[in-house]
Amino acid sequence: MQPLQWKYRPDGLRAPALVCAFKGWNDAGDAASAAVSFVGDALGARQFASIDPEEFYDFQSVRPQIRMVEGQTRAIEWPEVKLYELRVPRAPRDLVLLAGAEPSYRWRTFTGLIVELAEAIGVHLVVTLGALLADVPHTRPVSVTGFASDPALVARLGLAQSSYEGPTGIIGVLHDACMRAGTPSASLWAAVPHYISAAPNPKAALALIRKLEGLVGVAVDAGELERASADYERQVNAAIQHDPDIMAFVEKLEAAATEDSPDSFELPSGDSIARDLQRFLRQRSEDPPPS
Repeated sequence: MQPLQWKYRPDGLRAPALVCAFKGWNDAGDAASAAVSFVGDALGARQFASIDPEEFYDFQSVRPQIRMVEGQTRAIEWPEVKLYELRVPRAPRDLVLLAGAEPSYRWRTFTGLIVELAEAIGVHLVVTLGALLADVPHTRPVSVTGFASDPALVARLGLAQSSYEGPTGIIGVLHDACMRAGTPSASLWAAVPHYISAAPNPKAALALIRKLEGLVGVAVDAGELERASADYERQVNAAIQHDPDIMAFVEKLEAAATEDSPDSFELPSGDSIARDLQRFLRQRSEDPPPS
């Protein structure tokens, strides 16, 4: 079986941009994967292909899921990578979305498949979305940084030339494959507060979408995500009000952001803060809505 499985080949896409997000190390607070999922739902995505997981995933690490079908039979859903087309008539280009978990094995083969698919459907630009944990307060606007490896793309889109050195994930390998193939690529990264890392972060997802809109010229009605972001911030603020240690930690981050932070107290451990706050947020999410 070929790893790349086509349902059909989309024809007539207009200068498409391929937008990719991978669950895992590159996806703090589920921000990148949530952003791609929201764009797909908002613009009527249609799946046209997938990458079979057999050669690329450790199923003990990324486990398949059992689902009920019509409440009677059980089916296994494997952790495949799915590809969708989005026709956006009023925008200057159409979109192709790629969503799935970061693969466990054969990254060069895996990214080679993506580049081959991009060439086959005439992709003009590959954009990856990511989110990493950072020492940032949740009270500030989400910082989104854009990078591109192509100097011409850096100048045209107002991005930065990446100078990062160190460990990388599938996103770094995909950009290397794009560079070798001569395919323009760019990367957008959102900063997610590390002290609420396990809670889904709609605020970071929204920030990625807004930055993506400017990059590819496609507008998204994100009213639902804006409401989810406001609710998220209210829940986090309520949690902080009930814990002086967390409040002091956030104030420390806010002060550091303005470069005039007094280092006058010992911060609680990040692990302790994360456990307490995540427990509170889970409890709040289970509470019934007010009548």
